[in-house]
Amino acid sequence: MTIPAIAGVQSLAQVAAPTAPAAPASTDGSGFAAALTGAVDDMQGLQSTSNSLAIKAVTGNLDDIHDATIASTRAQVTVELAAAVRNKAVDAFNEIMRMQA
Repeated sequence: MTIPAIAGVQSLAQVAAPTAPAAPASTDGSGFAAALTGAVDDMQGLQSTSNSLAIKAVTGNLDDIHDATIASTRAQVTVELAAAVRNKAVDAFNEIMRMQA
């Protein structure tokens, strides 16, 4: 007997799990740069998808408004996450500069 709510959580966990193996850590920081570049590219893709679905919704060419709402929310959360990471990076940089003074 499968409980539907648990089956839904398990399917979400499978979607959220990374499919590619983790890249080996490099000492020159290129792995971090690649990860950051990939995250920015993904954010731009989400923004583009959200914008195109919003245009379709406004023009009446969208069949399911839920798709536009979900895409918009995903893009918003991703931008908020990017802003939070940027703020933490700036705070860390400022703290390092204070240590050197």
